[in-house]
Amino acid sequence: MTVGMVERARAGDELAFESLVDLHGGRCFGIAYRILRDADRAQDAVQQAFLLAWRELARLRDPERFEVWLHRLLVNACYEEARQRRRWISRVAPIPDDGPVMADPVVSVDDRDALERAFRRLTPEQRAAFVLHHHAGFPLDVTAEIVGVPVGTVKSRIHAATRGLRAAILADEQIGTEVRTA
Repeated sequence: MTVGMVERARAGDELAFESLVDLHGGRCFGIAYRILRDADRAQDAVQQAFLLAWRELARLRDPERFEVWLHRLLVNACYEEARQRRRWISRVAPIPDDGPVMADPVVSVDDRDALERAFRRLTPEQRAAFVLHHHAGFPLDVTAEIVGVPVGTVKSRIHAATRGLRAAILADEQIGTEVRTA
């Protein structure tokens, strides 16, 4: 079904491309959001990926590889969004956040916030490899193809991401324990 839509879209059928967007848009947004950790930036990345896909669809050699190709465009759009954000943040002075004195009594909110802070400490490349493999369920070889690096590099990024997440969460727990005992 997807191959037929891809072929029709390659021939200029806008409705076929719209169907592809409908079919893949949700998953693309989920991946982009988990990489970028920001809904607006994720929407921008998805939009850029689909715009580029429409423009470059004629260059896609194998319509059966559309999904992998699209996800590669998406990951590259996420990297660009992350680069733009870094440039913007480097020019903005942060406002100090003392945070709450007591830990939030709702543990699931604490856990979610700790995970969010931990994810933000990872590089976009680490987040991409981690999300594509663990969230989207792509095998390592497909993840490597999507991000455009060797499988060994993907394994290394996933390992570094896992190690970084653990370290950040443990550090958060340590700080939380010190705040509660103070």
